Amino acid sequence: MDYLSQHIESLIFSASSPIKVSDIKQALESAFDAKIQESEIIKAVDQLREKYADESFAFGIEHIAGGFQFLSKAPYFNTIGEYIKHEANKRLSRAALETLAIIAYKQPVIKSEIEKIRGVSCDYTVQKLLDKELVEILGRDDGPGRPLIYGTSKKFMDYFGISGVKDLPQLKDFANPDEEIGLPKDIVEDSTESEPKKIIIDQSESAEGDGLAEDTSIQPRPSE
Repeated sequence: MDYLSQHIESLIFSASSPIKVSDIKQALESAFDAKIQESEIIKAVDQLREKYADESFAFGIEHIAGGFQFLSKAPYFNTIGEYIKHEANKRLSRAALETLAIIAYKQPVIKSEIEKIRGVSCDYTVQKLLDKELVEILGRDDGPGRPLIYGTSKKFMDYFGISGVKDLPQLKDFANPDEEIGLPKDIVEDSTESEPKKIIIDQSESAEGDGLAEDTSIQPRPSE
């Protein structure tokens, strides 16, 4: 029973949501290639719950949503809450910001479209944005494989202080007029600045040439 209890303990610990007895049974039977009674599983779970009920443990096994899950005990909620708040306030990475921007401006969008724009896989980044609740799953696309469709969440709107997608800055708002080329004004200014310079250079060269000619023709006269 001890070995069975340890395997059940590992299953409950690794499950991201409450795990049902039927799921535990299926996993164990597949792993050991043997039939296991649900009564044995329930008995082992009860023993584990009794074990973790001791005050020496900061978490216990709770029966919720038809399954079992490890949860922190109430006296530690405040400490955990501070940690979660600190993690949530961490700055987003460049990759996360790029991915978030694509989702915000292209939504509703599927992951393959995001990856096509960024040129790299974005599984991890999208999951991080989901964890931070800045994006959400809107549904599934009708295309092959029915991929998930992503969009920004209400928390995204609150985080950036906007009421809707229509309030997002337009791409033209980021353009720097000083860096634009080919404007009529620039062409006129360039032409007016360059033409006089050419004329001045030509005139100066002509004047210098005339001066030399005059000097050559005049110099012999004083000697006479």
